[in-house]
Amino acid sequence: MRSDPATSAAPMRGLGGPLRSSEPVRAAPAPSAAALLLEDAADLLVVHLDFRAALRTCERAWQDLAEEPAGACLEVKCSLCVVGIQALAEMDRWQEVLSWVLRCYQVPEKLPPKVLELCVLLYSKMREPGAVLDTVSAWLQDAGNQGLPEYRALAELHLWRVLLPLGCLSEAEELVAGSAAFSEEQRLDALQAISTARQQQKHGQSGSEETQKLNQEASPASLPFLYKLAQIFHRIRKAVTSPLCRLPVHD
Repeated sequence: MRSDPATSAAPMRGLGGPLRSSEPVRAAPAPSAAALLLEDAADLLVVHLDFRAALRTCERAWQDLAEEPAGACLEVKCSLCVVGIQALAEMDRWQEVLSWVLRCYQVPEKLPPKVLELCVLLYSKMREPGAVLDTVSAWLQDAGNQGLPEYRALAELHLWRVLLPLGCLSEAEELVAGSAAFSEEQRLDALQAISTARQQQKHGQSGSEETQKLNQEASPASLPFLYKLAQIFHRIRKAVTSPLCRLPVHD
């Protein structure tokens, strides 16, 4: 079968325009070693339910990422933390989660919002919100984080899941009054909740299980921890082939 001369004479067109025969075909860059390990860790966690091996694989990937340029593979780093958090929780080692992610990012202010959110939800679910108090406070006070789109949700989460259950009412008032993250309606609701909690403190009811339950039900981010984790976890596979895995990303 003969080809149409007009068709065969036409230049091949790629993403950058006509492709000349002398030009090499540009193949997509191969995924980084850390991205491939992320895929292995996800398989070990979800398919094989080998949580210990999944955690070890995440830690191997972090060693590889230490050799990458600063700012590279941001989504892979974050996804590795999500896998590691779930692996630790599945092994009933949830107490180690915060220290583990801080080893990865060194300082609280550098934690990705989704990782910090998971930590708050986990420790709140396990009735240990005090474990994340200083970490979340440092993150919220960092000027570089205050412009992030996730800042409002994390400020609300800190208020309802950490400060109010712990009875840190002065800190709660400072957060509500000093942050532009809250709308006027949210501010009024929060101040009413703080006033109610202060009355309960005066009557010796501070820290009761009933009070903590009401605070969690009032929280705008009251999804069950595992469901919230599942919402984030489905993005992990995309990270393996994302350009973020291969191209430097500036902070």
